[in-house]
Amino acid sequence: MILNFSFKLTADREGVWCKFSLFRTYRALSNAPVEVLWQKLINLADVSWNPLLSSTNAPRGLIAKPGLIYQVVTRLIPIPVRIFVEHVQPGELLSVRVLAIPGVENRVTYRVESTVCGTYVSFSVTLRGWLSPLLWCLIRPYAARVASELAQAAESKQIVL
Repeated sequence: MILNFSFKLTADREGVWCKFSLFRTYRALSNAPVEVLWQKLINLADVSWNPLLSSTNAPRGLIAKPGLIYQVVTRLIPIPVRIFVEHVQPGELLSVRVLAIPGVENRVTYRVESTVCGTYVSFSVTLRGWLSPLLWCLIRPYAARVASELAQAAESKQIVL
């Protein structure tokens, strides 16, 4: 787990400004091959493994591609949230931006890498904006489980195959 945050308070003639940013990465080790983890990750219709998301409007079989915008419903607050797929490196990286609330910029990055010990999956969250501390307090316990839940889901899928 890696945590990096900054808080900057500035004042000028127009008023006082507060800038907050937080970057946190969680990693998990999996016995599943990279291909199985990657297929589980880019299948946008299946969010059953994600402790933050409950459902999506993506049709079955739709995979992540840059520029794609789709909706998900969170487990915390049952309202639709738009997700914008920013960057995809097949088999390695998926970066999305969560378009939820004005005042918060939320970027999520998933990385999958094969090592001698197994396959590492990492989940990174970047929050910026004045509402970020409040949002972080709400999602922190769930965000801590995302990487390990993805690894477990891929391992169980591998057993079924």
